[in-house]
Amino acid sequence: MTTERLKLTVAYDGAPFDGWQSQATANGVQDHIEAAFLAIGGVPLRIHGSGRTDAGVHATGQIAHADVPRGKLSPATWMAALNANLPDSIRITRASRVRGGDDGFHARFSAKGKRYIYRIWNATYMHPLEIGRAWHVPRPLDLDLLRAAAAKLTGRHNFIRFTANRRQKETATVRTVRRIGVQSRGPLITLTFEGDGFLYKMVRLLTGTIIRVAEKRAPVSFITDLLDLNVRARTHFMGVAGGLSLARVFY
Repeated sequence: MTTERLKLTVAYDGAPFDGWQSQATANGVQDHIEAAFLAIGGVPLRIHGSGRTDAGVHATGQIAHADVPRGKLSPATWMAALNANLPDSIRITRASRVRGGDDGFHARFSAKGKRYIYRIWNATYMHPLEIGRAWHVPRPLDLDLLRAAAAKLTGRHNFIRFTANRRQKETATVRTVRRIGVQSRGPLITLTFEGDGFLYKMVRLLTGTIIRVAEKRAPVSFITDLLDLNVRARTHFMGVAGGLSLARVFY
């Protein structure tokens, strides 16, 4: 079977799923998209994503690719057919043909960076419409301290203390965080993380540690200590999964 490569932009509400990656439960987002391809063409297809997202984490700009039968359907028809066979919580928002083969486009290996958005609801109450979409932080936050803590984390660092154990030791833990943007509108605080890549649960650990400083429960120097591997320090402060979404993958 001759094939052509289809690039997909995927949006999903992460709450009902066991993360992006295919699972034994068959409830990864990847599982559902592969099941939709099978329903359309009757032939199993493997899709490749730009990276994993954890259970409960959302996406508006996850990227994936699949090698589909050449000329079978147009990208627009593939998109419509996939959406007709996917759960309401998953949608293909864009589809296009890209160059395939070993030297062609690859959703994971061609990626140059990612943008994540983390939403925080900072009020004594949690807004009902923000449940599962933001992290409820009821303590008052000092935005100046929040920005100062975020600034310490930008640049190229060894982020080994900002990753969780995934049953295997991380061997390459140096990353460049290009930007951590901070926007505040009423009780909603939005953090924008951009970098060349992020370790397992890194964005949630960065967020949790920044918030700890903004709550005045740790000094800004705590960030410096965590980045200095000669200083004994550790963090276990982590934002909830539902506040995080993968917004864009850069190529």
